[in-house]
Amino acid sequence: MFSNLKSRIVVVLAIFSQFLIAQEKTESEKYTSHNKGKFYFFWGGNRESYSKSDIHFEGQNYDFTIHEAIADDRPKGWHVDYINPGSMTIPQTNFRMGYFINDHYNISLGLDHMKYVMRQNQTANVSGNINLPSSESGSIYNGTYNNSPINFFNNYTGLDTSPTPPFLTFEHTDGLNYINTEFCRVDDVSKIFKIANTDKFQLNVTEGIGLGILYPKTNSRVLGKQRYDDFHVSGYGISAKVGLNFTFFKYFFVQTEIKAGYIDMNDIKITNENTDKASQHFLFLQRIIAFGGIFKI
Repeated sequence: MFSNLKSRIVVVLAIFSQFLIAQEKTESEKYTSHNKGKFYFFWGGNRESYSKSDIHFEGQNYDFTIHEAIADDRPKGWHVDYINPGSMTIPQTNFRMGYFINDHYNISLGLDHMKYVMRQNQTANVSGNINLPSSESGSIYNGTYNNSPINFFNNYTGLDTSPTPPFLTFEHTDGLNYINTEFCRVDDVSKIFKIANTDKFQLNVTEGIGLGILYPKTNSRVLGKQRYDDFHVSGYGISAKVGLNFTFFKYFFVQTEIKAGYIDMNDIKITNENTDKASQHFLFLQRIIAFGGIFKI
């Protein structure tokens, strides 16, 4: 009798131990348990805020600075263009792809397509000199400026042939392109919220730093000169971010981020003349929501 009982106990313990091993193996084999070797990508939209900026313009027969110019972004809102292949670059967008070098850290390359529009309905102080030939329409602005207030709002029609040219129109709207690499950390905080099966839903916190170049397409018209609108490497930027990542069914996620940074653009093309350029530096705050996927190849 005792031998039969002993045999039964051994069998029960063996089955129980196998169950525990299987449970432990199941936990360790969750796709979301480890990130090393995974690739990810995302696509989304953004809104921006900018600090005031001194913008310096120089060229043949003019050299002046607009002090503390105010600028805004140009949001499109929820729109089909974000997913329309023919129009995806028109709204303010973010694209990023990256690789996890271990379970917590990843490196990535991305494009933050922002838009920067100097307000036309503002009055700002201008310092410097303008001495254009009288044959140019912009010569109406000739003079010496010493913190002189200029109202940038006018009845300009938007045409280069307008009889009353604007003092200045200036925007990076196609766009303020920040091409950057980031080094980020990701931490799974699902347990804090008692989320048991992270393969169904996982909550992560991410933070990182970035560095890159500015490759804007600057739309400008300075002192009545011909409008200029072309891509040009204009400077650099640095940034830092923090965000929340919501992963669903192992492979799909929604990510929200707050990103702050500094942009220094010391070589902005503003006309077709090589001697003409602008420079500025400012801070930005970007709010991002993006949709993406994470997978192993």
